[in-house]
Amino acid sequence: MKLGAFSVSLNVSDIHESRVFYENLGFEVFGGELSENWLIMKNGSCTIGLFEGMFEGNLLTFNPGWDSNASRLDSFTDIRDIQRELKGKGIKIGDEVDEASEGPASFIITDPDGNRILLDQHI
Repeated sequence: MKLGAFSVSLNVSDIHESRVFYENLGFEVFGGELSENWLIMKNGSCTIGLFEGMFEGNLLTFNPGWDSNASRLDSFTDIRDIQRELKGKGIKIGDEVDEASEGPASFIITDPDGNRILLDQHI
């Protein structure tokens, strides 16, 4: 199972303040849209997402189909195949993806300690 690019998605209360804070740690804006209250920032191979008012809590995030530079991978495990495999292992899927669909889709799973993991395929 190839989960794709990894990042941490942070729920922030002030995107502008958070941007400055992470820039002071050496992160640079890599993507996103400040006017829509979300940014993707990188420091070397580390990627974080800053999201104001989009979800509760923080998320571990995997992007099937992308490498760490948000470039499409030639070969990857489709999110529907990941979902099928996880369900087969008894892992509960939140807001399941329609397995007859194609293209972009996402779902969330929760680990035994309550940490939420977003699988978010953009292609």
